[in-house]
Amino acid sequence: MDYRASVISDPRVMMSKPVIAGTRITVELIIEKLAAGDTTEQILAAHPRLTPAAISAALGFAKDSLRAK
Repeated sequence: MDYRASVISDPRVMMSKPVIAGTRITVELIIEKLAAGDTTEQILAAHPRLTPAAISAALGFAKDSLRAK
């Protein structure tokens, strides 16, 4: 999945942390929730502005970020 349209970094939003476009929901938050054992359904219920594609985009961004390091 190409996450580039879904994950943005803007100095005016969440101190430039990568967020899902159109929200203030950080990639970091999504990854933390998944790591804590939350299911996609639980995350979507807690954050109705998210979509399954947004969660996939967050994972793609994280994967590529780790690969680049």
